[in-house]
Amino acid sequence: MASGSEVAALVSSGALARAEQLLIDARSADRFAGENETIDPVAGHVPGARNHPYAGNLDASGRFLDAARLRQAWEATLRGASAQQLIAMCGSGVTACHNLLALEVAGHSGARLFAGSWSEWITDPDHPVARGPETER
Repeated sequence: MASGSEVAALVSSGALARAEQLLIDARSADRFAGENETIDPVAGHVPGARNHPYAGNLDASGRFLDAARLRQAWEATLRGASAQQLIAMCGSGVTACHNLLALEVAGHSGARLFAGSWSEWITDPDHPVARGPETER
């Protein structure tokens, strides 16, 4: 489990920007970008986070992809990093767990959860907020 203060320290130290740690947001691309926020009072994402919408773990019938396809998708998101470097988040911590399960099925163990996720992050007005799509690092 990762705390909000740990995530804040990763942002302020630049560890996310340098990809020493990964913060993976499971929300849809439009919510991540801050273009559509119907739940929380502030739109956007944690600076330095990457977006891997949980829906990408599913096939057209709504079932989990097989392990090989999940592994391929997650390796594109991890970009050479290990799951032990990953902290999963979303809006409130629920769909981040979907990504954590998908990682396990894909054979990437050891990721952690930021349970408070976006809803916790935005309770502190001093926390920075990024908007727009993920940028390649």
